[in-house]
Amino acid sequence: MTEPVILVVDDDPQIRDMLRIALGRAGFQARFARDGAEGLRAARADAPDLVVLDIGLPERDGLDLCRAVRTTSDVPIIFLTARDDEVDRIVGLEIGGDDYVTKPFSPRELVARIRAVLKRAGSGTGKAAPVALSHGALELRPEEHLCLVSGAPVALTATEISILSELMGQPSRVFSRPRLVDRVWGEGMPVSDRTLDSHLRNLRGKLAAAGCGDAIETLHGVGLRMGSCAPA
Repeated sequence: MTEPVILVVDDDPQIRDMLRIALGRAGFQARFARDGAEGLRAARADAPDLVVLDIGLPERDGLDLCRAVRTTSDVPIIFLTARDDEVDRIVGLEIGGDDYVTKPFSPRELVARIRAVLKRAGSGTGKAAPVALSHGALELRPEEHLCLVSGAPVALTATEISILSELMGQPSRVFSRPRLVDRVWGEGMPVSDRTLDSHLRNLRGKLAAAGCGDAIETLHGVGLRMGSCAPA
């Protein structure tokens, strides 16, 4: 099996050296870029399976680079952020990031996050992904990373695909927030309510813009489930 290619965009040579060793030991092919311009070229030329992106890059920062990448690619993105940059973390998720790790971090934690995001991007959950799911005007093909509303494609991130796959797989079930986090990120992964809220807000916004504004219902104090998303 081909080793996944991980592109790391970070201007800190110590972090690049640390991740060169950690990613190699974990069985990944590591590629590196030192700034936003170099990172964008590598993202387009190398077709990585996942990008690890430092938000605090000089000149062109990681948020701007993420926006540029998202114009042509849905490659999973994990942000590296400073511990006190909560606003940047939330913005990063809102513009298409799949996850984030705060600095300083352990290589083991980042590798675990990479594996979890790649798992979501590949199959959505730990079990075999269904060929297609349908609910009202919604159709989801997790293996193809494809979401359709009334036949029109909607661009979603790997995490958004995974959330929607869980909900559509059992559309009448109410998922508690902790249960949904465990299903999407994996049991024991530290995921904040703000992270889940950011992904849900993005997902709802994209589906609403496509004509499915009631796709996900919130039952306050209970959890989340699929709405009707009736065909127009």
